[in-house]
Amino acid sequence: MIRLITALALIPLAWALPEAPTAVFRTQVIDNKITIGYGLAIADVDGDGKNDVLLVDAGETVWYHNPSWEKRALTGKLTEKDHVCLCAADITGDGLAEIAVGAEWNPGDTTQSGAVFALYPQKDRLKIWEPKPLHHEPTVHRMQWVREQSGGYFLAVLPLHGIGNKDGEGEGINFLGYRTGTDPSKDWQTFLIHKGFHLAHNFDPVRWSPGKAESLLIACKEGIHLIAQADGKWEATRITDKPAGEVRLGRSPDGKRFIATVEPMHGNEVVINPESADGLWSDKRLVIDDTLNQGHALVTGDFLGLGYDQVVAGWREPNQSENKVGLRLYLPTEQNGSKWKLHSVIDDNTMACEDLKAADLDQDGKIDLIASGRATKNVVVYWNKSTP
Repeated sequence: MIRLITALALIPLAWALPEAPTAVFRTQVIDNKITIGYGLAIADVDGDGKNDVLLVDAGETVWYHNPSWEKRALTGKLTEKDHVCLCAADITGDGLAEIAVGAEWNPGDTTQSGAVFALYPQKDRLKIWEPKPLHHEPTVHRMQWVREQSGGYFLAVLPLHGIGNKDGEGEGINFLGYRTGTDPSKDWQTFLIHKGFHLAHNFDPVRWSPGKAESLLIACKEGIHLIAQADGKWEATRITDKPAGEVRLGRSPDGKRFIATVEPMHGNEVVINPESADGLWSDKRLVIDDTLNQGHALVTGDFLGLGYDQVVAGWREPNQSENKVGLRLYLPTEQNGSKWKLHSVIDDNTMACEDLKAADLDQDGKIDLIASGRATKNVVVYWNKSTP
């Protein structure tokens, strides 16, 4: 027994993982004439059982029909200034997407800018959708459908700044939720999720605890915060202390969680924050790449069929080291996630990435990538042909 205990004590806390297979992604450009490509969403617009690609561009909202990728209009220009975000999901269970759009984008105007619209289809969903204006805060910037414990959904809308802010200082952001009754064409009611963040750039709905309800990971000037609902109230818990612009949740090979970030906002660093039982997760932060320029996109997922998550990051301005834009895939090299490496270059200088989504578009069991490019003015599907 003593010899057994001694032998177990000698087992290292981390060990190297087997070499991962080559990442193989086939590129298909589905649009090369966009304006900016502010935001993407993946959902079934027409109810044919296939997820389509949606894009909110500066002066229109469009969708690309899977698998022909024919471009179709959802809206024309809704506001004088640019559209900036959208979200789409089947929130009613009928197999058809519900869609919302944020617009009137002007980050320098923290008092009068911003707009929020719920979109409603005609009987023929292929025709232009009708926009219904909802309450808005200045500098509306990101939105997501969020699942509640009841199984229903609400719309969460995150501004970039608080009202009247200058240089990221001043009143905290009003992070609002929007609910409607069984008839979404009627009035929507707003409620406060949280007030207090500054320069809140993005957020990720996540399944943090057992049950149907999703919590929210927020990337902002004050670091990453988890906002969870308990007893009808929303409470924020600080997870990291470094300013961040993008955030996604993932699972390490040992089953523990990690939080991937781009730091700071529009930053150069891709960071892994390993799960911590006590203290901030950023106490053990790992900078796995510091060569991005205007990092603006981040996804996690098991793209290579390894049984644990990898990270893909994109940036939108040519970097200093290579004078290139693109997408890169990173993965852990040790079982406890304590070491990571750049595994593959998914896009080498053809995607100035403004937004990035991950979804299995062809239903082959492999997660594909979908990106929109700002300076490159393109929407690209990266078909996952990797062999697990």
